[in-house]
Amino acid sequence: MRDVPSFDRRSLVLAAATVASLWLAGCATAPAADAASVLRQAEQAMGGVGLKTLSFTGSGTGGTFGQAWQPAMGWPGLNYSVLTRVVDYDNGAIREDFGRSRSEPNGGGAIPLMGGGEARATGFARGAFAWNAAGNAAAPAPVALDARIHDLWTSPHGVLKAAARNKASASSRVENGVTYTALSFTEPGRFTATAWVDSAGMVTKVESRLPHPVTGDTDVVTTYGDYKDFGGVKFPQRIRQSQAGSPVLDIAVKDVKANVAVDIAVPDNVRNFAERVSSEKVADGVWFLAGGSHNSVAIEMKDHLVVVETPLYDGRSAAVLAEAKKLAPGKPVRYVINSHHHFDHAGGLRTAVAEGATLVTSAMAKPYFEKVLANPNRISPDLMARSGKAASIMSVSGKQVLSDGSRTIEVHEMQGSVHAQGFMMVWLPKERLLVQADAYTPAPPNSPPPPAPNGNNVNLVQNIDRLGLNVDRLLPLHGRVVPLSELHAAIGRK
Repeated sequence: MRDVPSFDRRSLVLAAATVASLWLAGCATAPAADAASVLRQAEQAMGGVGLKTLSFTGSGTGGTFGQAWQPAMGWPGLNYSVLTRVVDYDNGAIREDFGRSRSEPNGGGAIPLMGGGEARATGFARGAFAWNAAGNAAAPAPVALDARIHDLWTSPHGVLKAAARNKASASSRVENGVTYTALSFTEPGRFTATAWVDSAGMVTKVESRLPHPVTGDTDVVTTYGDYKDFGGVKFPQRIRQSQAGSPVLDIAVKDVKANVAVDIAVPDNVRNFAERVSSEKVADGVWFLAGGSHNSVAIEMKDHLVVVETPLYDGRSAAVLAEAKKLAPGKPVRYVINSHHHFDHAGGLRTAVAEGATLVTSAMAKPYFEKVLANPNRISPDLMARSGKAASIMSVSGKQVLSDGSRTIEVHEMQGSVHAQGFMMVWLPKERLLVQADAYTPAPPNSPPPPAPNGNNVNLVQNIDRLGLNVDRLLPLHGRVVPLSELHAAIGRK
């Protein structure tokens, strides 16, 4: 055989290497699976063709999102005796009913204290509206809308419908040696999501991100496992979910029904809802700002305003700040005092930053707020994001005094609370007014005292006694203004 010249051998080697590299590159950049075909196959495999509504019921455990005992802790544990969700894909609606109780003593949430039974509640969302059942009436709950829309469209069948509607892109993912097709999409203004679909066409995981008034764009991971056929519809018997890195749900599904009758209509008072802030003058230059589920207090100083609490979300807190400035024209809101880190009470801190106010928080909460307030809301930009301002935070350890020479405001950190650590109350010594949140919510007028004192009420009295505060009236951040005697009656003190 004829010898190949050296330069020819080199050319052959280079050519072979080039072919090999092109082959490898082709493998690395192989076209992803067609998203539309994957969606069609998954919908057929899961029995979602023609699926308009679905309900499931289960029980298990969870955590109360945003109600940690300490700012950096995980969400307080819950037991779910029942969790039922009904989803209406055609009308973009969801209903959730649950019964849940505490599985650990510390932390917040609208749940009886440890050993005190369970809370039952019903929540709804449809389109651009969210509300809660309140007896025979409906209570608008706009702050809950993003989370409920997210739960609707990241459900096992809902995420396929949302992915198709939003023209998802497809890629391959490998986890623990198993290959999945990842379908990624954005529900504009609501959330982003990636649904993991296995080779059998089952949705096994949804990684999503949604906006939040406190934590900004917040990561959620929902896993679906142990699929079972329920009358032709495949549905997971195990649902697990974490939010902001901490578990919120671990449910064993017991019953699933497809195409059930659903009638989730938006009540008129929900459709026509607008935030309303009423003001009650409780002392010279001090106003109690009510009109919703959460109250605030405006305090006039010589050349500025101090507002205690900007709650819930931009909509509520912007209305509160506007009302405060209307009461003292020409005076800016310089400080906003936050009672504690729970999300319903901290949901308007971004609003306060946009206003240019300095936030007054507990020393324990300051590092947490510095972290989460630096996290942007890009999916649905809030007032802070649009303002371009950064948070300025003053911390309180034990006690902090704000004074203009004529009026004094004392911020005191409470001790011994099971509701929250870094829990603060505001004392106006001249006016003998005490502003507090969650430690005591007054009952309706002329109500009999509870059969057993509430531990949070007792703790508030202990802190008042410890500090030697000569309180005349309480300005609660839930409920009505009451004399101290009503708190004493509630704990059985004469």
